[in-house]
Amino acid sequence: MSLEVINNPLFVTIQDRGRFGYSHIGVTNSGVMDEYAYFWANKLLKNSFDTNILEIAFSNVIFKANENTQISITGADCEFFINDEKKELWQSYNIKKNDIIKIGKILSGNRIYLAVFGGFDIKKEFGSNSVTIKENLGGLDGNKLKKGDILPFNSCTFNYTMKLKEEFIPKYEDNLTLRVIFSYQENYFLDEEKKRFLTLTYLVTNDFNRMAVKLSGEAIKCEINGIISEAIAFGSIQIPKDGQPIVLLKDRQTIGGYPKIGVVLGIDCFKLSQAKANTKIRFQEISYEEAVKKTKEFYSFVS
Repeated sequence: MSLEVINNPLFVTIQDRGRFGYSHIGVTNSGVMDEYAYFWANKLLKNSFDTNILEIAFSNVIFKANENTQISITGADCEFFINDEKKELWQSYNIKKNDIIKIGKILSGNRIYLAVFGGFDIKKEFGSNSVTIKENLGGLDGNKLKKGDILPFNSCTFNYTMKLKEEFIPKYEDNLTLRVIFSYQENYFLDEEKKRFLTLTYLVTNDFNRMAVKLSGEAIKCEINGIISEAIAFGSIQIPKDGQPIVLLKDRQTIGGYPKIGVVLGIDCFKLSQAKANTKIRFQEISYEEAVKKTKEFYSFVS
């Protein structure tokens, strides 16, 4: 009763909502990069919203089902096959023993999510199954999946499937506007620099992983070179000495010493996680009150 990894995938990890309340001992939150795709993958299977899932970051991943189950695939648009028959994303599928599931070429977006009914039967660490490689936590052995890994689940047989309406399926575009709350060390940035920050267009660089994404564009100047290291929130925008913004994501370090001009709205970071290199990024200011409202609306919608 398991899903078996048949080939050697480049980067597949087990994730869930993440682990919370351990930053004081240096343990980062981790968790899925795109919560929108994650929640829908579980919702299509009627799983609880904290059920673990596979986050797939590169093409060419092959699994074998060793028992009957139901799966769903969401996230980045990709070539997806069951027993060499091409299938659509954002819906559930009934899987039989010995079925072969393959993720081929990624067409748009960055990260694909594969969920099984009931999740994988794996012991949690610090309240989560999420893999954080730099901390050697989560998953099967604190690392990405490799050929021969066995992911146990409870076998089930179904006579129905579910599909998400087209209107709710996101399109991963080459232009993104990220909403920002000015905060942290904003007083160390002149008003003219903050205005420039909101008018400039940046590009996503190849320096992009689960920890952070570095952007490239005209430099933003800060009145100080650094700060005493302090806690870092999800979506924080660091401005290092070269003036190129860095947006901190799920596997970010728990503390840092670069000044931060503000923080990207968390639900916009989910869209950012699907951006490819050279995606154009612009920032738009949002009030704290509006940010809270938008965040509540998001979680009310997916729950």
